[in-house]
Amino acid sequence: MQQRAINVILTGVTGTALAGMLVAGVAAASDDSAPGKKQFLTQEAVASQQHKTSDKQALGKSDLGLPKADSKRDSAPDAKSAKKDPRVLLSGKTTASYFWDDGSGVNGDTGAPAGGKPMQKGLFASPSWPMHTKVKVTYKGRSITGFVGDRGPGTPSHKGVMLDLDTYTFRYLLDGKKPDSKYNAGTSAGHIKGVKWEVLKWGSGAGKKGAPKPFGS
Repeated sequence: MQQRAINVILTGVTGTALAGMLVAGVAAASDDSAPGKKQFLTQEAVASQQHKTSDKQALGKSDLGLPKADSKRDSAPDAKSAKKDPRVLLSGKTTASYFWDDGSGVNGDTGAPAGGKPMQKGLFASPSWPMHTKVKVTYKGRSITGFVGDRGPGTPSHKGVMLDLDTYTFRYLLDGKKPDSKYNAGTSAGHIKGVKWEVLKWGSGAGKKGAPKPFGS
């Protein structure tokens, strides 16, 4: 009976010990799982951060590939892009003289203009261009557009004087002023060197297109 009592005691002690060990094991397992959970969350955070960084890098590359337009630069006009007047068929420079032929005989007047139109402001004489050719003349920023309505100058054209301008055009190009009269430019200058001419439209009258040629050639 004594032995039996001892066995009962041992059984109780063993059961208690086993129960204690089981509780400790559960607790340990619970404690071990906590760090694992924290570690898993940390890895997720790292992955998320890496994903955001990757997105920023990709966006940065995209920005580099597609530079932003400079609105000020794009909207600014380009001064070098100005085109030549499409109406200009031929241009050059010459020395110009002046005349006013209306049949009056003043200053060696040879009669009415050969082109059939009366003498007027903007009527020029050319030694070779077709009658009624539209011409623009410019000197020191001042310009006048007229037409060929007569032949001339004569002999001076063989010396490089390829245009005879009406008195008003001549004086305006020279200094921007008006002549004393239609027969007198009111200046001692009888010629203007370096007058720029531009043919805007060839006339249908008698004459030759192209660079001006001396009278009678």
